[in-house]
Amino acid sequence: MARRGSNVRLAFLSVFIAAISWLMAHGSSEIERGFDVPVVFDDVPGQLVVTDQNADAVNIRVLGSRAALRNVNASKLEYTVAVAGAKPGLAVYEVDVSRIDLPSRLKIVSRSPASIEAKFERRGRRSVRVRPDLEGEPAEGFVLGEIGVEPARVWLVGARGDVLRLAEVVTETIDVNGIGESTEREARLSLGAGHIWMEESKPVKVSIEVLPDPELKTEPEERRG
Repeated sequence: MARRGSNVRLAFLSVFIAAISWLMAHGSSEIERGFDVPVVFDDVPGQLVVTDQNADAVNIRVLGSRAALRNVNASKLEYTVAVAGAKPGLAVYEVDVSRIDLPSRLKIVSRSPASIEAKFERRGRRSVRVRPDLEGEPAEGFVLGEIGVEPARVWLVGARGDVLRLAEVVTETIDVNGIGESTEREARLSLGAGHIWMEESKPVKVSIEVLPDPELKTEPEERRG
């Protein structure tokens, strides 16, 4: 009976040792893992805007233990490109992976691309009118009256060539189908393609007047004889 108990203890001990060995082997063995690190431009000169770049992220392959790789918070990784001295035109910046903050036990074995190419253009600013974009018809018996926009004009900034081509901007489509009373809607601007944004990023207010259709007024009843 004592011998049987000893055998059971030895079996449990063997399983325990095997489990510890497996955990140590898998916890310390080195593997590779890939990360896409977003590119961030720092110190862009105030008179310039970035209008094009060859990559939005740097892909890195990292070598290290499984345990160390599990501790990497991918959402906090970024690759910063200092562009304080940039001028209009194309600039090339070699990727220096030593600037990516990783635990010391990890090693970056490759990166792509090898350089970041960025195109800079002069910044422009212009005041343009706002035009509301309405879609649909009001309820039966009603017509649209005066349409107002507040503010009537907005300041746009961005790449000079794109900004100066604009004379107006339109709002996102506002559905007026079936409405039977005057109302006010908030709408964002549809700036379309190009590197343009509002100087003050906020919705505009569109006031929509709804009136009875004057063509549907009933004629006075004829007097009975």
